[in-house]
Amino acid sequence: MEWEWCFMALGLYTVNATYGDTIIMPCRQEVPDDLMFGKWKYEMANESPVFIAFRSSTKKNVHYDDVPDYKDRLSLSENYTLSIKNARISDEKRFVCMLVTEDNVFEEPTIVKVFKRPSQPEILHQANFLETEKLKMLGECVARDSYPEGNITWYKNGNVLHHDAGAVVIHLENTVDRSTGLFTMTSSLQYKPKKADAKAQFSCSVTYNGPAGSETIQSEPLVFDVHYPTEKVTIQVLSQSSTIKEGDNITLKCSGNGNPPPQEFLFYIPGETEGIRSSDTYIMTDVRRNATGEYKCSLTDKDLMGSTTITVHYLDLQLIPSGEVTKQVGEALPVSCTISSSRNATVLWIKDNTRMQTTPSFSSLQYQDAGNYICETTLQEVEGLKKRKTLNLTVEGKPQVKMTKKTYVNKAFKTIICHVEGFPKPAVQWTIASTGAVINQTEETKYVNGKFSSRIEIAPEENVTLTCIAENQLERTVSSLNVSAINFPETDEAEDKSDDNTEKVNDQAKLIVGIVVGLLLVALIAGIVYWLYVKKSKAASKHVDKDLGNTEENKKLEENNHKSEA
Repeated sequence: MEWEWCFMALGLYTVNATYGDTIIMPCRQEVPDDLMFGKWKYEMANESPVFIAFRSSTKKNVHYDDVPDYKDRLSLSENYTLSIKNARISDEKRFVCMLVTEDNVFEEPTIVKVFKRPSQPEILHQANFLETEKLKMLGECVARDSYPEGNITWYKNGNVLHHDAGAVVIHLENTVDRSTGLFTMTSSLQYKPKKADAKAQFSCSVTYNGPAGSETIQSEPLVFDVHYPTEKVTIQVLSQSSTIKEGDNITLKCSGNGNPPPQEFLFYIPGETEGIRSSDTYIMTDVRRNATGEYKCSLTDKDLMGSTTITVHYLDLQLIPSGEVTKQVGEALPVSCTISSSRNATVLWIKDNTRMQTTPSFSSLQYQDAGNYICETTLQEVEGLKKRKTLNLTVEGKPQVKMTKKTYVNKAFKTIICHVEGFPKPAVQWTIASTGAVINQTEETKYVNGKFSSRIEIAPEENVTLTCIAENQLERTVSSLNVSAINFPETDEAEDKSDDNTEKVNDQAKLIVGIVVGLLLVALIAGIVYWLYVKKSKAASKHVDKDLGNTEENKKLEENNHKSEA
């Protein structure tokens, strides 16, 4: 690509050429008709002219003089325009076109100016880091191969840096390559940064005069690491939870706002008189409540210090009594669940997996009080902080026995019931007192809250005494009941209405039938008694009461036994 800029300077015709391109110089004289030949020469101050090209107007032949700088670079056209390939800095000369006739010689000078655009400037020998309040070499801005020489300017964040003794020192040095004549511009910058320069962008530019006027080329911006001292120390707790409880691990991290950040600190722990030298982290494992307090850290060589307060939450629970506890029925048992905690805690009582509405209190233990009690407490604000203790209460009691009887006339049998209380559950055995025979055909109700009942159904042909034996690990209890023969009706024993195992008859129809049958039995008994009184002149026996020691029933049994012997 060929470039040519031409203008008149001080009355001289000038051609501006770009380094490496082709210089084109027209002969600005009008070719005369009687032209014999044309020649080109160049002139330099204080030196003789040097002819470089010749062209005859008649023979049309072209001759190039033996000038080493222009060998194989020249071309002279028919209109006597001279072209010089591969423009060099040394081509900056005064060239003269000569047209010769028989009578005259016409000369027209041309000035050649060569320009070379410098390379993009770059910052070399960069500082690894800068330090506040210290004047330090930041780097060198270098722009190579320029012609004519250019000027370098430094910038910070796009603003021009000017020389300022003690803060900004700029030194410019230009060198020339003797073989090419091209200039290299080097500008060094010494800079004393401030903390605010930590993210500042530094750059440089080169300004040079080109064919079209002044031009500027910018370098790539750079950011330098600015070192500055620590002015503030902070300490923080690294934890996955917002709260700390006993048994947790605590990691303390100390940091300073300097650059580079400090790597070593002194940690001050509650209870320790001296600081503990460590890196920027300090770890405490399985902390206890006595770790609560103010924690500090500082630089090893300065008094700057940061602090934070740590609260180690705790929760203590004391249950009295606890574990396996055995008591006797009727005894008192005071129970207390005492809580000690770093914050208000909630308390919950559970019995046999069911939440209780009130705190258990035992002034007189009953069998239903037995069970597994849990006192549980929680700190709602502290994740995972929960405690519980257990009271497994056993209520023991010696067997207590009460016997009742019930007659079913229409079914021709009597039901004898042995009501039993006690824990551990007593074993029950029925026997006939007179013979010692064991009755095996028995029926038991469910054992609930230390109570149950055992019953038998009999149809005795004669009066008998039945024995109910209840026995557990604590004691053996025996109770007896006299039962009349089936053909001798008697008053039934009233059942304990408070007994959970007692049969309950709610059917009104059955109640009415029972009353009618009772009236008929009373009439029948009255007739029999009157007949016996008339025939044998004996007093009629009254009905047998339910208690074993009832006098009237015993008399009747004696009379019946006497008749049997007769």
